[in-house]
Amino acid sequence: MVLLPFQEKFIREIYDNPAGTRLAILSVARKNGKSGLIAAIVLAHLVGPEARLNSQIVSGARSRKQAAIVFNLALKMVNLEPALRAIIRDVPSAKTLHGLTMNTEYQALAAEAGTAHGLSPVLAIHDEMGQVRGEFDPFIEAIETAQGAYDDALQIVISTQAPSDADMLSIRIDDAERSGDPTVVSHVYAAPDDLELTDPAAWRAANPALGAFRSLIEIQNKAAEAARMPSVENSFLNLYLNRRVTRFTPFVSPSVWKACSGPVDLGVFRRNPVYGGLDLSLTTDLTALILAAKEDEVWHLLPVFWTPEATLADRSRRDRAPYDAWVRDGFVKATPGPAVEYGFVARDIAEITEGMDVRKIGFDRHRMKILEGELERMGVDLPFEPFGQGFVSMAPAIDAAEVEFLHGRVRHGGHPVLTMCAANAVVTLDPAGNRKLDKAKSTGRIDGMVSLVMAMGVAAQDKAPEEAGWKDYLASLGVAA
Repeated sequence: MVLLPFQEKFIREIYDNPAGTRLAILSVARKNGKSGLIAAIVLAHLVGPEARLNSQIVSGARSRKQAAIVFNLALKMVNLEPALRAIIRDVPSAKTLHGLTMNTEYQALAAEAGTAHGLSPVLAIHDEMGQVRGEFDPFIEAIETAQGAYDDALQIVISTQAPSDADMLSIRIDDAERSGDPTVVSHVYAAPDDLELTDPAAWRAANPALGAFRSLIEIQNKAAEAARMPSVENSFLNLYLNRRVTRFTPFVSPSVWKACSGPVDLGVFRRNPVYGGLDLSLTTDLTALILAAKEDEVWHLLPVFWTPEATLADRSRRDRAPYDAWVRDGFVKATPGPAVEYGFVARDIAEITEGMDVRKIGFDRHRMKILEGELERMGVDLPFEPFGQGFVSMAPAIDAAEVEFLHGRVRHGGHPVLTMCAANAVVTLDPAGNRKLDKAKSTGRIDGMVSLVMAMGVAAQDKAPEEAGWKDYLASLGVAA
């Protein structure tokens, strides 16, 4: 096996590290030889220079099919080399190889098979950790804790990037970059932020094997397709350019969302009319209020989120989102108890909107009576307006929001919870072509985007009477509007 320079550099930094390596991360785009490299490293630890008497080696993948790829490559290498065939015994049914010289064992594991317990591996290789959503995964935890018998256990992660900053691989890559821990080796090959889909320099940045065993023609064709078809863009960014983006197409594309991430001026909410959207959601989930105010043709957004304190940890695991960290950092307000406390929410809304010229706050009709009662008891009178969640009501609001985002007339300040909601929100169409928001995955929260769309919708409604009156005036003069 002839190593390319990026592969050789990765291996040298792992094994020639004076501090000793406990974690190594190689993140590259797909088809850059990840599985072949894993297979070679496995054999080096099974019967090669890294073999240790009676040791165990595992590689973990998300599915049986993915786990079989690494095993089959390693077995192919063995079968192609007589010297290896003489000292390695294979058990294909168990995806296992036995090294006879040092009594070593390698096993390919799959998360869906639930076979990670009862192990004690000195080397654990995680194949495609980027597919793990959130910061916790029981399969990977089982493998990592199984290494506790060794002071010098090694973990190697080889994967394309995860979709978001809150996912396990992203957290580990970012920690490696910030901490400067000498026992961590992290090599990330990704296209730069200011990339152009059809720029060969962007392709090379994420594909160090380009022109060798990574097809230039194939990536060129896929780039042209992504440039023509927005529905393909995210998949190309993630799989071919190794960017942190979801593979589905959200309502607001990552590039548009990023272009609108400028700072929010809170003074705008004191100087201008304010509109809002309130999604109370379930009492055990995320409640969202988005306030919007416009100045100099730019909408500034003030997001507020609430979630029950008692179930933070459970829902962080369920939704694959760091709610506990967001509460700690002030991006989410935790209400006491196991359900959203509407009295708490009412007090916050009253405090936040005090002194603002609030014109309308659209809300989902469900679960509003309790909150209205709490606000009445406090003597707070805000212009809440029911806002339907079906296609007919949501379609014009989505159109209004989309226009503002596409023209770069929104500032959301990069709020992480709203950014998560934006990444999860896709549009679904009825037979007439009307649109409403939907979730791209079962655990993805979109409450913040629903509230944002309602805020834009009531703002558009508030302008409609003025526009209609102007058109009537022009009509009376015999002038077309």
